[in-house]
Amino acid sequence: MAIPSKGRLVEPVMNLLSLIGLRPQSIDEKALVIPTNWPSLNLIRIRPEDIPSITESGSVLMGITGLDYVVESNASVDVVERLGFGRGKLVIAFPSSSGVDDIDDIRDGVKIATKYVNIATKYFSGLGKRVRIIRITGSAEVMPMLGVADGIVDVMSTGTTLRLHGLKPVGIIMETEAVLIAPRSLDDDYRDYLNKFLLLLRGALSSSGRRLVLMNVPLQHLDSVLKILPAMEGPTIADIAGKPMKEVISVVPEDLLPELLPALKRAGAKDILVLNIEKVIP
Repeated sequence: MAIPSKGRLVEPVMNLLSLIGLRPQSIDEKALVIPTNWPSLNLIRIRPEDIPSITESGSVLMGITGLDYVVESNASVDVVERLGFGRGKLVIAFPSSSGVDDIDDIRDGVKIATKYVNIATKYFSGLGKRVRIIRITGSAEVMPMLGVADGIVDVMSTGTTLRLHGLKPVGIIMETEAVLIAPRSLDDDYRDYLNKFLLLLRGALSSSGRRLVLMNVPLQHLDSVLKILPAMEGPTIADIAGKPMKEVISVVPEDLLPELLPALKRAGAKDILVLNIEKVIP
């Protein structure tokens, strides 16, 4: 499995693998091939922009990288899952003092620095604008300051880095996020392994931001509690031996808890437990 060796996706990718239960067996940060606690799966640390092409070749079973790199590479791979982190926008940005406020202000002949050469070329061509694309491999934000380019095409997460370099976005080309990709051609054994991995992956993603809530509810308050209690399919209700009450169990979004827990208490729930969830398998 190919994973990013650098950049903003490294930490969230490792956190996700940990949630799945996949743990590296080496702590050597320079190691490129890392065995895991799954005997049949190694992690291969690769530059994120190279992961689509390497996955296309069939050298790895699957890879995690940014959707922007997948589109830029034109690699023949399947995006099998969007992972919901590493979100950003591929934007066109110009210096705030440039007088360029939107796409229509971009003149023919301007120089655009970017590592997304294919995406930028196709985008500006589609607009009928004749710009000069300058290929770079490092940080794009400094290029207008150095006089290398008039503007840039790069990924923006919060916009802070652009502002620090005196740049402002004037157009959005695409939105991106981390994705799981796989070769389009897989034999049955590899396809089966990928599907098993996807089951655990989706279970981990489904559990993110959710908590298991358990409570005891006296019978006279049961209807009041159920009216305000969210659930995936519906709460589980069980008898409590020898007691005139029910045990109620539900999976609820974590961000609802600050308002939900006091409301449950007011509705008559007691002995409320809130537990972490490792995986939710649909």
